[in-house]
Amino acid sequence: MTITELNSNHAIPGQLEFIPGKGEFPMARIDNGKARALVSVYAGQVLSFQPSNQAHDLLFLSDAAYYRQGKAIKGGIPVCWPWFGPDPEGRGRPAHGFVRNRPWTVRATETLADGDARIILGMADSDETRAIWPHAFDLSLHVTVGDGLRVELLTRNTGDQPFTITQALHSYFGVGAIGQVQVLGLEDTDYLDKAGDGSRHTQAGAVRFDKEVDRIYLDVQPGLVIDDAAFARRISITSAGSHTAVVWNPWADISQKMGDLGDDDYRRFVCVETANAAADTIEVRPGGEHRLVADYRMENF
Repeated sequence: MTITELNSNHAIPGQLEFIPGKGEFPMARIDNGKARALVSVYAGQVLSFQPSNQAHDLLFLSDAAYYRQGKAIKGGIPVCWPWFGPDPEGRGRPAHGFVRNRPWTVRATETLADGDARIILGMADSDETRAIWPHAFDLSLHVTVGDGLRVELLTRNTGDQPFTITQALHSYFGVGAIGQVQVLGLEDTDYLDKAGDGSRHTQAGAVRFDKEVDRIYLDVQPGLVIDDAAFARRISITSAGSHTAVVWNPWADISQKMGDLGDDDYRRFVCVETANAAADTIEVRPGGEHRLVADYRMENF
């Protein structure tokens, strides 16, 4: 759809409108008095969320991000689906699946009774997707913008055979200074160290950052907190449909080698991802569905 058609069919006067974003990707711009948000129809990706009472955006978005067909946008909340990480079959398919670098469609927008705004984006299987992953599916992303941000990823199996997925809401959180950040709620939790040899370890105390961190935490409780001392705020993440969490910061060397990150960008974000990863696989039977949910809220201290 064109921007004009999107606005004709789905705009909410005074709350939600569609605009041409970078790369001419259509974006939903939401401003409902409670918060401002930006959602890219390409990739089905939340790029920005800032409550009206907060001085800083919840999310990090790289100034060097690619806005090109076939490329992922670095920052916000990319959707990793139907696999997280490298191609599980080693066939050379893209890391993190194929939905974060393709257009989605706008299915609905609405204002809820409490004044929150919601946009629903979707993608279904096609000849193109079945050539990559041979399954019939319907995927929808529900983004609700209010005092907090709620993101729900709903997978439906529309075929006649079961399929298995891993997935993640690959959230990039903006922080004031990575050296002053700690992630709470993972104490005494086992993790796989992907920055090392993939071996299993147990987290001692809060997660802190003074080098590259790339970990898949196992059997995670549904409530995590990012303590962001430089911005004097805490970000709470409440999840459902997930038993793993991924914590990532690339640190200096990797950041400098990435074309879509600035050399010092690693100082300004941390990824704490709501995921089904490693052994936390999800089987979706014909006619069945799975819902992955993350609620994000900020409070100052």
